[in-house]
Amino acid sequence: MINVYVPRDTTALSLGADAVADRLEQEIQHRGLSAQLVRNGSRGLFWLEPLIEVDTSEGRVAYGPVTSDDIPDLLDQGMLDGGGSHPLCQGYTEAIPYLQNQQRLTFARVGITDPLSITDYRNHGGFRGLERALTVGASQIVDEVECSGLRGRGGAAFPAGRKWRTVLEADPERPGQPWSGHKFIVCNADEGDSGTFADRLLMEGDPYLLIEGMVIAGLAVGADTGFIYLRSEYPNAHRILTDAIARAEAEGYLGNNLLGSSRTFNLYLRLGAEAYICGEETAMLNSLEGKRGMVRAKPPLPAHHGAFDQPTVVNNVLTLAAVPYILAEGGQAYADFGMGRSRGTQPFQLAGNLARGGLVELAFGVTLRSLLYDFGGGTESGRPLRAVQVGGPLGAYLPESHWDAPMDYEALADAGGMVGHGGIVAFDDSVDMAQQARFAMEFCWVESCGKCTPCRIGAVRGVEVIDRIIANQDRTDNLTLLQDLCDTMEMGSLCAMGGMTPNPVRSALQYFPDDFARPATGNEGA
Repeated sequence: MINVYVPRDTTALSLGADAVADRLEQEIQHRGLSAQLVRNGSRGLFWLEPLIEVDTSEGRVAYGPVTSDDIPDLLDQGMLDGGGSHPLCQGYTEAIPYLQNQQRLTFARVGITDPLSITDYRNHGGFRGLERALTVGASQIVDEVECSGLRGRGGAAFPAGRKWRTVLEADPERPGQPWSGHKFIVCNADEGDSGTFADRLLMEGDPYLLIEGMVIAGLAVGADTGFIYLRSEYPNAHRILTDAIARAEAEGYLGNNLLGSSRTFNLYLRLGAEAYICGEETAMLNSLEGKRGMVRAKPPLPAHHGAFDQPTVVNNVLTLAAVPYILAEGGQAYADFGMGRSRGTQPFQLAGNLARGGLVELAFGVTLRSLLYDFGGGTESGRPLRAVQVGGPLGAYLPESHWDAPMDYEALADAGGMVGHGGIVAFDDSVDMAQQARFAMEFCWVESCGKCTPCRIGAVRGVEVIDRIIANQDRTDNLTLLQDLCDTMEMGSLCAMGGMTPNPVRSALQYFPDDFARPATGNEGA
């Protein structure tokens, strides 16, 4: 029986993967072929989706991008035998340069296994980290995470081991409180940055990896309960995670008496409410508790007073998903990748005007230029690249002079950028950077939780000032006013939403000043 793989990932589905899978099953049955369909995750080579893979004795052979109408011809030309004569044949999947040149640790299984098969997961090294974690003490688990150099992949890049150590040592007793004595693990899966999809790709393609990472985190800090806070715009991830959690419970990987160890970890899935601000950890915790998603003042830190006022580890999907490898292979094995204080690998997400959009997992240190051209293939439009935004809608717009900086937390910060969640959005030379600066302010205006004045009011005033600059109204005075407004937002905002909105605005002003000096056309701000 030959396995034929068609992804069930959201991107593949949006490009017609279900229709491809349905037609393939029909043809297999009609022709009486000895083949079975497996719905896997996406390899992250989005320009080739829907990507069909066929098992052969030499490895999987890839075909893509495939439409349902291509299926009969592919089968006629020997697709099930790995035939390479068809124009859609990409050769052996692992030999595709885009994939071959990556260093996949966190995404090693994504696109290879059936996402919901625990047997598949175990056969490909799954749960080895958890099994080891159950044999060592909590402090030893934290030691390994500290040794790995793992930092938060959600954007702040705070050392994960240090956070875990704080929660491990925190006193959970809150006399008179309903959750007194408990600690929590909260996974921030509210992936809202522009150009980001790595969390979703992993949750849909390897959900047990996230579950395993959360259980290990619970063992490390003494937490018996976890929550995944998932953005509601991810219905496919919601279905897959719900099924995966139920199967993990049935097999003893969640619940009471974990793998016969007498340890407990219960995991619950909660949906967000379509608010970008709930990607900020304290706003997310408020939302998780059933309150309005508004930012909390710090201190106290969530590590001491987090979910339901109890000590809480808050990490994003990629951070927690890195943990099973660290426990299975050792912290030093993970730290051997990367550079400086940026250890391990980072899943970079290529989006915007690029010929080959998708996910690229590499050790820290690769340059932005390499990601844009060696992997991204330059622009889809064929026009020259002009600007790149790294790190989401609050990241700076970087010109070509900054594309040779290594993708490392400190090095990129020195160049005026930030790694953030690893999202990269590219623009060709047709982009109007004054409008992009306006978009940044408008985004903050729309998404602000409204708790602090610099963010709530500053973003509104920012849009108005940029509109006046674009319209050539008192340009010099308004440029000065815009800089002052950015200073106020940066220094006075309660969280990074308002505090970092000036980054894209200032970078557009600094690197693309001519776009703010163009004569008004009468259509600005539309």
